[in-house]
Amino acid sequence: MNQEILNKASQLINYTNGKICNHCLGRKFSDCVEGNGNEDRGIKIRKALNLEPYTYNESDEDNKDEKCLICNDIFEDINSKVLDLVNEKIESIKLNFDTFVVGCKLAKEIVEKDHEISDEFDFDVEIIKKEVNREIGKLLEANLEQSVDFDREDVLVMVDFRRILKENIENPIKVRLQINPIFIEGRYKKLIRGIPQTKWPCRKCKGRGCEECNFTGKQYMESVEELLSETVLKHAQAYEAKFHGAGREDIDVRMLGTGRPFVLEIKEPKIRKINLDKISEEVAELAKGKTEYLNLKFTQRKRKAEIKVSSPETFKVYRALVKCEDSITEEDLDKLQSLNMIQQRTPIRVSHRRADKIREKEVKSIEAKFIDSKTFEMIIKTEGGLYIKELISSDEGRSRPSVSEVLNTEAICAELDVIEVGIK
Repeated sequence: MNQEILNKASQLINYTNGKICNHCLGRKFSDCVEGNGNEDRGIKIRKALNLEPYTYNESDEDNKDEKCLICNDIFEDINSKVLDLVNEKIESIKLNFDTFVVGCKLAKEIVEKDHEISDEFDFDVEIIKKEVNREIGKLLEANLEQSVDFDREDVLVMVDFRRILKENIENPIKVRLQINPIFIEGRYKKLIRGIPQTKWPCRKCKGRGCEECNFTGKQYMESVEELLSETVLKHAQAYEAKFHGAGREDIDVRMLGTGRPFVLEIKEPKIRKINLDKISEEVAELAKGKTEYLNLKFTQRKRKAEIKVSSPETFKVYRALVKCEDSITEEDLDKLQSLNMIQQRTPIRVSHRRADKIREKEVKSIEAKFIDSKTFEMIIKTEGGLYIKELISSDEGRSRPSVSEVLNTEAICAELDVIEVGIK
């Protein structure tokens, strides 16, 4: 350790009247003094200057003026109090987890004093908050069976020190555990009509509960989301679930074939290691004949955005039962092959919740099967985002060309099924 460093360290110690703990002293020289952590650097500097070891006050009742001028001996509080507080919080909510990260909130005076001294002596080193987080993380890793993981943390341990400078506070340090969600990916099939994809609040009371919805707060008693999520929430002992689908079908449309991709987000799960095979069995019994959930697996947060973004960029395959006002022939159905690039203005039925604009979507292929003079079945493969009912009816001319226009008769979609959803 060269003399220039020792001179600067001596000046810093004098500036604080010796009231600087080893952590804060070592942190200011972390870029030029080797050591096993900042505390070790501070000890080495004091020894090199032939100074007495730094001693922490034994209790909160000691004279605060004798504590570290920067951190108020917060690192001693970490060693003596934080572990117990975290354990108490874990036990109180019976939390099960493997990985965590640490965050902290510090009193403004501590942060400002740390900056002030760095500016005064031209130190360019990490701020005190980073060391506090690191020291708490090391303490918890050494004493719990969990580990720090910045990429896949189960829990954020937030330690709030903002009240440690206040007088007569019984419990100045607070600990909060932010439980991160778990994500389950799969595909669902909707086997009957009349079920929405996600829970639908009552139109009249907006979910508060009224006579019209029998005080359930729901417009529809079941949904694809709830038939799965209620069982998952029970197993995970979680707060709530949110359903993220790769697009959605109308309530009166079935989702068949290989199913529609989705991600189920489970918020604040106290139990993270849930048995998806067992859940699949329970859900299959509960939703028998209504919905099916295939290939359930755990996934990452980013997946919910990926399936939403990719949905319009891929393809869908539909089966539509079409009813015509006038008679048609089998030869008339050949005209449907002319449907290719479709200009669709936002449909009337969704114009209250979608931007009013014209979208161009591609029809990739059509197969038409004649049933009778006014009825046919159509298997149509399209670019994601094309409205099939409006492609058939023309939606008062908002979709062009349309089945009605090509066949020169009013046509409506009597039944619609989704039979394939492509996704990246």
